[in-house]
Amino acid sequence: MISVSDCTSLINQFLPEPHAGLLSGIVFGTKAALSYELKQALVTTGTLHIVALSGMNITIITALVHNTMLRLFPRRIGYGVTIFIIVGFILFVGPSSSVVRAGVMGGITILGVITGRQRIPLYIWGLAVAGMLITKPSWIGELSFQLSALASLGMIIFGSAKRPVEQKHSFLSSLWAFVSDDLHTTLAAQVFTIPLIFFTFHRISLIAPITNVLIGWTIQIITILGICMVIVGFVWFPLGQICAWISWIFLQYIIMVIMWTSTIPMASVGW
Repeated sequence: MISVSDCTSLINQFLPEPHAGLLSGIVFGTKAALSYELKQALVTTGTLHIVALSGMNITIITALVHNTMLRLFPRRIGYGVTIFIIVGFILFVGPSSSVVRAGVMGGITILGVITGRQRIPLYIWGLAVAGMLITKPSWIGELSFQLSALASLGMIIFGSAKRPVEQKHSFLSSLWAFVSDDLHTTLAAQVFTIPLIFFTFHRISLIAPITNVLIGWTIQIITILGICMVIVGFVWFPLGQICAWISWIFLQYIIMVIMWTSTIPMASVGW
């Protein structure tokens, strides 16, 4: 049976470091053997979360599987298959608190659609958090759980603002809409996590919103490419190598942006 270690080993055959470690962290949440300089740059730019499997990754995978299943099966069967695959993925990568939270919330949302009940994201968040703490109360003291839950709460409360629909879109207006929406999403996720990070680490990244906007759009692409790379790599190695070459471009972009923005004066402050 293929394990996460088998997948990361295959990724190491396809890519050099630090690209291999970065991809393994993004897709499978494995602790990457990154260089000291890159780790410090991740901390300085507030992007350390990208090398740990999180709600973002689960959301990407859920959306991808869900859209695919609905094209192949009737609606109710598609929802059921989606839940089954997401549960399997969570068990495969390991049920950490952030991954379980994202999986539970995704599952509750899909069940809400199946039953025809109104989906209220805040209630879903509360039900997911309460259910996990009842199951394992010790999670309340884990920083990863706290950050994950607070980031989700910020997204639910502040991340759903809709912009007015414009009749005509120029290239510049479309570009600005993309950037502003991404920045809005990033700031929404950090509203409640910034105070916790400050009191825990006594340091705040001032450059984090900019860095996250610059690299955020690549995470979905890299996640999909990474999964495809592993799947086809086990079937036919050369085809997996093609996916790896494409992935390297985006991974290199992320590394360059993080290293560059980490050198900006006052990128982070602390006491």
